Parts: sequence; C-alpha cells; structure tokens
Amino acid sequence: MTGTETKAAVEWLTSVASDPAACRWEWERNPQGIALLPAGRLWDLLILPGELGGPTLDVLSRLTDRPGPVLADAGESRTGFFVPPGTVSRWIGTGIRGCGQGSWIVVPYPGRAAGGVRWLVPPDGSGTLTDAGVLERAMHEAAGAAARDARRERPKG
Repeated sequence: MTGTETKAAVEWLTSVASDPAACRWEWERNPQGIALLPAGRLWDLLILPGELGGPTLDVLSRLTDRPGPVLADAGESRTGFFVPPGTVSRWIGTGIRGCGQGSWIVVPYPGRAAGGVRWLVPPDGSGTLTDAGVLERAMHEAAGAAARDARRERPKG
C-alpha cells in the first residue's frame, strides 16, 4: 500500500469510531497495531471457517475486479469479509458467523503486520465492500469444488 492508500484506509476505518482522531492516534501508536472498531455502521463482517474462507476469496477474486476488505486470523482458521451494513441481520447461511450492529471487531492497521489478525485484502479507503450475493455465489462455488475434490480423493471400493 502507498502512503496515500494507507491514509485513505485509516480515515475510512476510523470514521466509524465515536472519536476518530483519538482512535487514529491510539491505533497508530499501539505496538500491536490493532484497533477495536464497531461493526454495523459502514460495514458488517461475515466470518467463514478457514477451509471455506480462502477458497471463497479465490473465487471472489475471479468474480469481481476488487473484493471489499478481507481479514484473516493468524492461523487462517477464520476469514472475515466486509459486506454492506445490515447483511448480518438478513444472512441465513449456517456455519457463518456475523458481526453487525452492536458488535466490535479487531482491525489491524492497514499496511502493517499485527499479532493475531491480518489483511488478505486491505481496505482502499473508497468504501468498497463485497456484495453479499456475490459472496454467497463464491462460497457455493468454493464449497462445490471442495466436495468434488473430496469425492475424487475418496478410495474406491
């Protein structure tokens, strides 16, 4: 990320804080490089299990020019996709966790490595989010590919 992109991403992310300037000041000086930000204002977060999250991001990257921001925990056992606010309250899929209104998420500083969470797709500051319908399509395609691979690997007998 360039300095301009990082600044735009920081501005966009901290705009959801009750005191964006104080949040930005603390975040930039926090040795862990993380901030706790509220979901449900500019974005919701859909959290997929790692075995589905990575393949879903691969498919999503083929379906769109640029997906919205995507987070992963240190072991990539969970992948979080930034989606439009209100998505979580309408999401029906099982096995997917959601963070919407009233939830807080740990967010690493854009362009800087953090302890337990990192950006797979950092925010660009423009407010780009992943469309929930496109994300669902990518999830189905990734799950279908995994099921086909599992059938091929199963011993015949």
